[in-house]
Order: sequence, then structure tokens, then C-alpha cells
Amino acid sequence: MTLFHAKPNLRYFMDIRHVIEQEIPYDRFLGLLVEEIRPGYARLRLPYRPDFIGDPRRPALHGGLISMLVDTCGGSAVWAACSVRDRVATIDMRVDYLRPADPADLIAIGEVKLLGNRVGNATVQIFSANNPEVVIAEGRGVYNIRKAGAKSPDSVCLPIRK
Repeated sequence: MTLFHAKPNLRYFMDIRHVIEQEIPYDRFLGLLVEEIRPGYARLRLPYRPDFIGDPRRPALHGGLISMLVDTCGGSAVWAACSVRDRVATIDMRVDYLRPADPADLIAIGEVKLLGNRVGNATVQIFSANNPEVVIAEGRGVYNIRKAGAKSPDSVCLPIRK
């Protein structure tokens, strides 16, 4: 059984890469890079910056960076399995922090485990670019998929009860 029916072309994935790296202000601010993206799979890199340190005594990177990577990478993997025009939003996310993240680039690898018409589920592993054999954190995310052209809840008028 195949999760993904269409084979998008390279331009499709370049569009996703452009949106993640250039159009999402938070991702652009952090310097997030897409290393690889294909249907149901995303590999992202967060280049190290000294201001990412959360515990200067170790030093170790802030846990918020790790949770952001889990969320963004899982959502990107789900999005890559859909249409670039679709919208993906996080419903739920869990992160297991396994060890401190040393001051180095972080790599996130996300893979879709289940994809439906309206919901996708992905798992993500985070590791240091300096030590790719050691997993720093693992996470899971559940994402709402709003197909392009679907009515937004904001545009649907409900009757007012009196």
C-alpha cells in the first residue's frame, strides 16, 4: 500500500523549500534550512547561533528550539505529501527530550506515518550535525490538512439561534 499517489516534480518541492526558508517569518528569522524534502519526508537544518543557548552552564541549546524543529519538520513532511497549495496546522505534538543538545547545528528528520484526507501524523528525530548517531529528541505530531479551495471556518456563516 502506498501513502502517496502523485509524484510531484522538482519545482513543487522547490516551492515548499522557498516557503519554509523565505516566506515564513519565524523560520527565516531562525535561519531554518531545508536539506531534503520529498513526499512524506523532510530533513531540516537549524544552523547554530550562540543566542540559541538555553543553559550556559553546560552549554546546551534551548528546548524550545527542539520543539520548534519537531513541529516544523513533522508539518513539512505532511505538507510534502499534499499539495503545495494546501495548508497544514498542528493539532497536537509531543516531544521526548533524550539528552542535552550541544552547541552545534541541529538536524531534524520527519517522516509521515499516517496520511488521511484531513489529518496527517508524523514522527521526527532530532540530532546534532556533529554527532548524527546520537538522537537528542524524538517527537510526534498530528496535523490538520486544509485542502486548497476548501472553505475556511472563518468564511462559513452559521445561523444565529435566538
